[in-house]
Amino acid sequence: MSLLDRRTVLIAGVAVTVAGCGDSKDTGSTTSPSQTPSTAPSTTTAAPTTTAPTTPSGTPSTSAPTQTAAGPNWNALAGSLKGRLYLPSTSGYAAAHQLFNPRWDSVRPTAVVKAANPADVQKAIDFARTNKLVLVPKSGGHSYVGASTIANGVQLDVGGLKTMSYANGVLTVGAGARLYDVHAFLDRYGRSLPTGTCPTVGVAGLTLGGGMGVHTRTYGLTCDRVVSMGVVTADGKAHTVSASAKSDLFAALRGSGGGNLGVVTSFQFATIPATKLGFFRLTWPESQAAAVVRGWQKFAQSAPATVWANLHIDAKSNGTLSIRVLGVSTTGDATAAAAQLESLVGAKASGRTLSVKSHLEAVKYLGGGTTSPRQGFLAGSDVLKAPMDAATITGLLGAVKAAARAGTPASAILDPLGGQAAKEPAGGSSWPWRSALAVIQWYSSAQGTNAQTFISNGHKAVRPSSAGGYVNYVESGRAISSYYGASASKLQAAKKKYDPGNFFHTPYTLS
Repeated sequence: MSLLDRRTVLIAGVAVTVAGCGDSKDTGSTTSPSQTPSTAPSTTTAAPTTTAPTTPSGTPSTSAPTQTAAGPNWNALAGSLKGRLYLPSTSGYAAAHQLFNPRWDSVRPTAVVKAANPADVQKAIDFARTNKLVLVPKSGGHSYVGASTIANGVQLDVGGLKTMSYANGVLTVGAGARLYDVHAFLDRYGRSLPTGTCPTVGVAGLTLGGGMGVHTRTYGLTCDRVVSMGVVTADGKAHTVSASAKSDLFAALRGSGGGNLGVVTSFQFATIPATKLGFFRLTWPESQAAAVVRGWQKFAQSAPATVWANLHIDAKSNGTLSIRVLGVSTTGDATAAAAQLESLVGAKASGRTLSVKSHLEAVKYLGGGTTSPRQGFLAGSDVLKAPMDAATITGLLGAVKAAARAGTPASAILDPLGGQAAKEPAGGSSWPWRSALAVIQWYSSAQGTNAQTFISNGHKAVRPSSAGGYVNYVESGRAISSYYGASASKLQAAKKKYDPGNFFHTPYTLS
């Protein structure tokens, strides 16, 4: 999703980050947020004691680390890589294993492999499999639940795989590329992609889990634009998958989330035009909250596919609610869309702003700039299968209101589906929510009991209308099947075929 879709609010027309950003899930498998680092999945092989040589300046040398205890032959792995191997005793290890959310900093992988090419990915997988080590991949590192780090296992960072090329409407990009860089590169050619817009989210995690954003209704999900992928499966073999080559794996990867079936190393995307976008921002007083939710639901059902608008219900520090809608028209003029929403709400907005932005201006505006700082947060999701009734709307608003009264920073962010996203793309996909109305993100920049209480209250409030959760917003306390709906059995079959030994496994992967 865009930064607005997930973790940013626009206040007074300025993008202000309230915590992490962008629709993402790392290419890795997940660790439950209820787990402490010491209880993250462990392996059957003890971590070796190692010493890494450094240069006089204190930076790691390019020679292999010295192994001083029995265990996996890290020297051999390091010597075989074009990229880098970091062990706990290696200078730079602390920064190498960090994710976007600082809450996972205390999780210490046995080793971090920073791959420089697909061959490094193959070597890391082969090494981990041979030594019975759990391996999790990392792209952007924005996972809600620390998906791309693991205690006593191997973190495989594909961030170095970020080269890009463009020809004849198709973008070829490494799995480590970040969203701002992708958009800035495509802007040179007058092209774009339907993606989230948080600048530091990795293209791999976003795409594999689906990928929602301001273009979702006009052009579909990010995964819908994939033409082919380079992927290394659990047996260490590299494949190019597409609608005509290993089509079952291709379809499974489009929407199942990362870390389940292999490590994707590259993508080819069919691009879209980089046109001007029309924006509208509408605000209403709390007294109109229920009417706004009802009207927004009607809007999500009836607005043209060229229009997208998400609804923010935010807990304010004074115990009240902020009710806002941020909308985008891909025609470049949002005037009619804003008027339609106000009509469906049945009340004029108390605040109303219209603007037009170029492609790259919109990318920076939605993303809050060209980069984003590390931030802590706790979040979850529900997929709305249909419009909520009056009682459910009251419950949703009550959950956010309770957080406001408790002084807990919290938001319910509703992102519309429909339009092109409702249509299955050529080649198929595993994204299960094509017929759904919207996705709710429950988000809090707090990380303690109050934040979890808010998310739990939100789930309970909308349970009558919930079809499940969005895999890019994976969280603890939910069955894996709740993220996959009718796609679950097909994905389990793909898992057994392409990872029969369950090499890619943590508490939140397919089995």
